[in-house]
Amino acid sequence: MEIIPAIDIIDGKCVRLTKGDYDACKTYSESPLDMALRFQDAGIRRLHLVDLDGARSKHIVNYPTLEAITAHTDLTVDFGGGIKSTQDLETALGCGASMVTVGSIAATDSELMSRWIEDFGQEHIILGADARDGMISVNGWKEDSALKLSDFIRGYIQKGITQVLCTDINRDGMLQGPAVELYKALLKEFPSIKLIASGGVSSVQDLADLKDAGLPAAIVGKAYYEGRITLDQLSLLSQE
Repeated sequence: MEIIPAIDIIDGKCVRLTKGDYDACKTYSESPLDMALRFQDAGIRRLHLVDLDGARSKHIVNYPTLEAITAHTDLTVDFGGGIKSTQDLETALGCGASMVTVGSIAATDSELMSRWIEDFGQEHIILGADARDGMISVNGWKEDSALKLSDFIRGYIQKGITQVLCTDINRDGMLQGPAVELYKALLKEFPSIKLIASGGVSSVQDLADLKDAGLPAAIVGKAYYEGRITLDQLSLLSQE
C-alpha cells in the first residue's frame, strides 16, 4: 500500500483542520517546503498537497508553495484545493503537480470535468470524493450536495476516471480511525479503481487495517503531525 503524507496549506503555512473546520486550524510548520524535504529525506516518494485557501475561494491560491516544493524536491505531488477553472488546472500542472485532485467542480460541473479528463488525460486527474454521511460535499466541505457517494464515483468511472481519493469528512482530523468498512464496500463495488483512503488515520495499526482491506493507497496527515506515527515508521511503511 502506498503511503502518502499530506501537507495542507493556509497563508503559506503547514496546517491541519478538524472535520474541515477552518475555525479549528492548527499550524505545524511555517515552511511546507521544509516539511516536504523531511518526507523526501525519509525515502517517501509521494505527497498530497492541499490548498485550503483555494478550497474555499474561487481559484487556487498557494501555487507558489506548490512550485517551490516541486522545484526543490523529487516528490511526486498531487495538488488539490481551488481547482475551479481550466486556468487553475493548467497553473497547477505548470507549477509541477503530476496530478490534480478535483472535487467541487466534479460535483457541480460534470461537463467541464469531462472535458478535463479528455483534454488532460485521466492519469493527471484524481476524483476527489469528499463525503459526509454518504453524500458528496463541496467548496471546502462547507456545503453538502444532493449527490450520493457511490453514484458520484460510478458516473466518473464511466467517463474514464481511474483514481479516486475518498475522504470521510466526519473522521478527518479526528484521529479515531479510518472508515474501513466504507472503503471495503467501495472496493467491492468498484474493483477497477485506485482508491486512496483519507481521513481518520491515527496509528500504524490503522494503516495495517487499510492494507488488509485491500486499499492501494492511504493519506496520512494529522497522525504524523501529532506524533502518533513517526517519520521512521512512515519511511518503513513506504518501502514495504
